[in-house]
Amino acid sequence: MMPLAPRTQLSLLPFYGGSMSTDTSTDATLEISPLTSETWPAFDDLVQRHNGIFGGCWCIWFHPDGPERGQGAEANRELKKRYVAAGEAHAALVMDADVAIAWAEYGTPVELPTIHHRKQYDAEKDRDPDYRITCVFVDRRYRRLGITEIAIRGALDLIAQAGGGVVEAYPHDLTDQTKKMSSSFLYNGTRQLYERLGFRYVRPKGLKNCVMSIEVPAQP
Repeated sequence: MMPLAPRTQLSLLPFYGGSMSTDTSTDATLEISPLTSETWPAFDDLVQRHNGIFGGCWCIWFHPDGPERGQGAEANRELKKRYVAAGEAHAALVMDADVAIAWAEYGTPVELPTIHHRKQYDAEKDRDPDYRITCVFVDRRYRRLGITEIAIRGALDLIAQAGGGVVEAYPHDLTDQTKKMSSSFLYNGTRQLYERLGFRYVRPKGLKNCVMSIEVPAQP
């Protein structure tokens, strides 16, 4: 179980590499809070506003399998809530005052074992990461404003507070993509975005995704 972190002012978030500018107009008013039982109502409200996310997923797809999965949106909701209460589900919530407008889900491979292209991934990996970022979701009212980047930065900061380590992500690689893809399908961001955040490209995964990695130092 990772230690809980308090709400974090975005202006204080560290930056782990690349050439990204942090001078965005949204940074002054948004904050990062960890997903906990205390912040569950804000997360719950965000998911409810979007009809359970992807047909009632409730962001449990990457968690271990269980009898509740596939039994409907409300069963998924209760399962996610139990994971959060047990300290086994983690996310950086982007907060606009008391309203959650985005999250970046992260956790250990034990907490988030279910990833796309798992057979290929296991055959080609050298080792498991300490953490992985598996899903980023942004309120439809706040899309195309750089909020995905803020959410991922928040996740990296919370990981640093928990001791740091090797962090993997599995974004969409649009390098050779000619047709514009809807942002609603980019559930883990893009390769270009992670490169701006200092991640290094490791290898392809599936037809349109890739493995990217970064070493996050522990926060003193």
